[in-house]
Amino acid sequence: MNERALYKDVCDMCGKNIISIYSPDKDRIVYCYKCYWSDKWDGLKCGRAYDPNVPFLKQLHELDKAVPHMPLETQESTLVNSEYINHAATSRNCYLIYTADECDNVLYSEILAYAKDSMDCTWLNSSELCYEGVNCARDSRVFFSDECVDSTDIYFSRMLRGCNNCFGCANLRKKSYYIFNQPYSKEEYLKKIKEMRLNTRSGIEEWGKKAREFTLTKPRKFMQSGSKSVNVSGEMVVQSKNSHDMFFVRGAEDCRFCQILTMNPSKDCYDYTIWGNNAQRVYEGMVVGEGADTIKFCYGVWPNVLDVEYSMRIFSSSHIFGCSGLNRKNFCILNKRYSESEYLELKQRIIKDMAENPYLDAQDKVYKYGEFFPSEMSPFAYNESYAMDFFPLSKNEALSRGYRWRDPDQSPYQATVLGSDLPNDINDVKDDILQQIIECAKCKRPFKMVPMELQLLRKLNLPVSTKCPNCRHFERMLRMNPVRLWDGSCAKCGAAFRTCYSPERPEIVYCEICFNAEMV
Repeated sequence: MNERALYKDVCDMCGKNIISIYSPDKDRIVYCYKCYWSDKWDGLKCGRAYDPNVPFLKQLHELDKAVPHMPLETQESTLVNSEYINHAATSRNCYLIYTADECDNVLYSEILAYAKDSMDCTWLNSSELCYEGVNCARDSRVFFSDECVDSTDIYFSRMLRGCNNCFGCANLRKKSYYIFNQPYSKEEYLKKIKEMRLNTRSGIEEWGKKAREFTLTKPRKFMQSGSKSVNVSGEMVVQSKNSHDMFFVRGAEDCRFCQILTMNPSKDCYDYTIWGNNAQRVYEGMVVGEGADTIKFCYGVWPNVLDVEYSMRIFSSSHIFGCSGLNRKNFCILNKRYSESEYLELKQRIIKDMAENPYLDAQDKVYKYGEFFPSEMSPFAYNESYAMDFFPLSKNEALSRGYRWRDPDQSPYQATVLGSDLPNDINDVKDDILQQIIECAKCKRPFKMVPMELQLLRKLNLPVSTKCPNCRHFERMLRMNPVRLWDGSCAKCGAAFRTCYSPERPEIVYCEICFNAEMV
């Protein structure tokens, strides 16, 4: 899955300029949305008979290269003025957001639901006017903060519940006008906040460092789970029950090994990544949702799909095995339609053949029936894929494991200003910054600001960043725990638990009972 690497290309049918997750050098046919959803092509025309002498997954790979692909994986008909987003739906006036639904005026963010007027956030739900937030819900004006819920006007804090007007605080409940967990009068608080000069980059850097040092002295809960979660394990698990080894999940029931299920509910799922929304009985699936039922080893199948296996980009269809790019079809194998009895007979034969004549990848790894697609079937390089966010590798590491790598294209733009030379104070930023090409202070690649970005920063009274959106994204990822669990024990009572905090980390980690006693 390619989440964030976008390219300029042209539609292979009509020649229209498009934004695509497929770079022009990829061996895939890509149509603009209008052509893709038109009646000018039919995936059945790419259909082929099954050859028992060739591994089935190899035949499916060749079929996938012959079938047209959408440029981006979005529900394009639900988007308004939001053409530069991916894995998203029902959003308006959004720019460079990913894995998102029901968003308005949001930029440079990911894993979102019902977010509005926000920027540079990850795992944001039902919130507005937030900046650099991670795992926040039902918030307003929460900045540079983690794990805050039902809170307003918060800076550089973590684990606040129902708080307002707090700076550099941790583990507070229903508190107002606190700085570093100490109470102030409203007048004293506002005076100190003004003295911090949080409208300047120097003020943000100075006081942000102090806040991070302070919050590190406060205990952390062994896992982040929201209200109404019962018998769960993992991290950032909300409104779920009987679900384990889960990460970034809302509304899961009787599930295991799932990630980024942002739209509830999801039931009876295992090894499943991205979406939800009334999905059930999904096994080894990715980007599956919206009424999906009984889905195995699939990528990008929705909505209201039923009984689909080993398939990619299947829409409103049922009883599909080993197909790509079909809409409103049933009883198909390798994009060829069969009667129900023929379909069932051939499907069982292929499953048997997959055990006896399995697919072998370039490193001789065996893929029989029951395994997800080999990575070499992906059209994306490792550093284009979502895996890079959670399991970053160097180029040499990726290549040594048999993954492909794509070196970034040379930018055709020359910087006109260094990021480090941008005005320190948001009040000193002029409109002409929108015409500047800025050199990122970290990666040195050029980037530009967009009008909505400048408008939002002025509204929030926050300084412009010297770093490009990509560098800001990867720094934000470092604020989150890894998608991995270790055996741990409470630093206070010794109770055992499974946690995302590895034993060598510096944080003080408590069990739920001890942590709840710390919330004041």
